[in-house]
Order: sequence, then C-alpha cells, then structure tokens
Amino acid sequence: MKEKPAPKKIVLAYSGGLDTSVILAWLKDTYGCEVIAFCADVGQKEELTGLEEKGKNTGASKVYIQDLRLEFARDFIFPAIRGNAIYEMRYLLGTSLARPLIAKAMAEVAKKEGADAFSHGATGKGNDQVRFELTFKALSPNLQIIAPWRTWNFGGRADLIEYAKKKGIPVPVTAAKPYSMDRNLMHLSFEGGILEDPYNEPKEDMFILTVSPEKAPDKPTYLELDFEYGDCVAIDGKKMNPLEVMETLNDLGGKNGVGRVDIVENRLVGIKSRGVYETPGGTILHIAHRDLESITLDRDTQHKKDELSQEFARYIYNGQWYSNQMNALRAYMDYTQKYVNGTVRIKLYKGNCTVVGRKSNKSLYNAGLSTFEKEELYNQYDAEGFINLYGLPMKEWARVNH
Repeated sequence: MKEKPAPKKIVLAYSGGLDTSVILAWLKDTYGCEVIAFCADVGQKEELTGLEEKGKNTGASKVYIQDLRLEFARDFIFPAIRGNAIYEMRYLLGTSLARPLIAKAMAEVAKKEGADAFSHGATGKGNDQVRFELTFKALSPNLQIIAPWRTWNFGGRADLIEYAKKKGIPVPVTAAKPYSMDRNLMHLSFEGGILEDPYNEPKEDMFILTVSPEKAPDKPTYLELDFEYGDCVAIDGKKMNPLEVMETLNDLGGKNGVGRVDIVENRLVGIKSRGVYETPGGTILHIAHRDLESITLDRDTQHKKDELSQEFARYIYNGQWYSNQMNALRAYMDYTQKYVNGTVRIKLYKGNCTVVGRKSNKSLYNAGLSTFEKEELYNQYDAEGFINLYGLPMKEWARVNH
C-alpha cells in the first residue's frame, strides 16, 4: 500500500468531549501540523459553552463554531420526517442525520482554509466513521482522512482519560457517568459505559430532555399541528420555521415524558449496540405526519412508501445521504408529499403521544363509502365478483394439489 503523505493542515470534527479533545492534542503531537477545530451547532446548547477557548487551549490554530440548526431542521430532519425514516422500526436517526451535515460544513471549511486532511473522533467499531467518511468522499474526494481510533495505541476511554490528565485537558466523562452522549435538535443519545449491559435499566438522573412519565403532568397537553407538503408549518395556529417547530415540540414533548427509547440496534459493521435515546419533538412529528398520510395518500402509494421508508432509513443510518440512490429515493418521497396537507390533533400524556384527530382538504377518507349505516355509494354485491377473481389462483392451486 502506498504511504500517505503527511498532512499539512487538518480540519477536525471537534465537540470538546473526551475523544475529540484528546484527538486534537494527539494530532498535534503526531503530525506537528496545523489543526483547525470545527464544531457545528446542531442544538447541543450548553455543550458549546467555552468551546472556542478550550479548543485553542488544547492546540487548535482556529476554532470554527457554525450555527447549523435551521439547516439541520429544514434540510435533514424534515426530509427524514417526510420519508418516515425509522431504523429497525424504533430508532429515529438523530445522530445519523447530523453527521452528513457536519461533514458537509467541514468540507466547506477545508476548501476555504486550504486544508489537505479531515479527522474525526468516531471509533472503528461504530457507524459515525462511515457517515463522516462517505460524505468526505462524496464532497472532497481528494482529501486525506485520518481516523485516530483506527491507528493509535490507546486501548479505550480509560487510556484517553489518563492522556487528557497528562495534557491538562478537562473532560466531562467521570467514573460515575462513563457513558457517551450526543445531543442535537433531533435527540439526545446515550451509549457505552454503564449502559453496555443491555439488562440494566438506565438511571433516571441520566435523562436530560424528558421528565419520567411518572412525573409528567396529570393533565394531558393537546396540540394541533398544521402540515403543508408533508412539513409541519404551524403549531396551534402559530406559523413557525423548522427550527422553531423542533424547539417547541422538544419542549412540550419533554415536559410530558414523550420520546424515550431503549434499544439494541444492529450497527453497519455488524456489532449489536445498546442505545438509549430521548427524541421528544421527533417522536411527535413522526406520529403526526404518518397519521396525516393515512387520509391523504392512496392505498398503493402509502404501502409502497412504507416499504421504501425502511430502505430510506437504512441509507441514512449507513451514511449514504449524498449517494445517487438516496437522491432518487428522496425525490420519490418528496413527490408523494404533494397532497400531504392538513391538521393533526395530538394528545401528550405521561410518555404517550396519541393522535386524536386529523383533517385535510385533500382527504381521501369518504364517510359515504366507509359507513356501517345505509350506503348509497357502495354496492356490496360487487364484492362477490371481486373475491371470485382475486381468489382464483388460490382456488386453482387447491384444485390441483389437494
């Protein structure tokens, strides 16, 4: 294998956490080159406090902190909602959606700064290495990629904590809470450490975005979500942009204990991984949007979209946001949303998000056809001929084989 040239300027995906803080110092020690720390504000909130100062103190020549929250909500979360993207029927893809956006912004910074390499803190066991690197390959194919977790001699996070102490780098991980967290507008995830035994129940003091259902209000909260072309555009009649929608629903969902999920998922590399997620706003949007489709999409389109939604979720999970097949699939998903317009009424109560009403001027629901009372639009006798033809293959099979 041809040896890669030593990088001269590296753009690092930097969060200020244990891994990327150590990586920043390690890159400086290993390559002796300039390292630019890049942090995307995708909704981490207080996690961004003091980040620029910390990055420079750790050795970064520059620290970029870009507010990408609106772009994240509009161009990544909302398309996922339109496509009903849920990985393995339960995971709402918060981290998976953020990574291609972060990598895209890093590619733009690399071009501006004349950098010749990217680096990230994803491990060789996880999915994020794929999500970052496939985006780099799609948008900046000529730049080198440095993945320290695949090359350095550190055995695990205990080694990183020791290295950080030697370098005087403050890190938020402690022996009491050694799990890894990732927060953005879509969710807050917890992995590793004390959660690695899938039989252990998460401790209540771990959760940040949601109250426990037991402590949620005794009175339900009702919401009306207005949709246009598959996107939520107003809550209780108040017009909002995608960022405002996510912030509002995260707040309301969190107060009612909505959106907690504890799952064991199949990573792309083949490892099973236990993850605990808080996704209050995303849960509400998914439930409301899918319900509105039930009255605005015809049967065959709805069923085909349900099939493709699983594939769509896998593409997102596997880091293929900028692939050709994703472009085609997103075009199909968006085409189906032309008439997904209307209002969904939601009830939030002690961890539950329930649809209690829906309406649309494009509704295909026809009470005259579905009624159990006397009907004028449907001749029940017509069903006999339909069943005879529909069942003909089964009847012929039985005639020959029984």
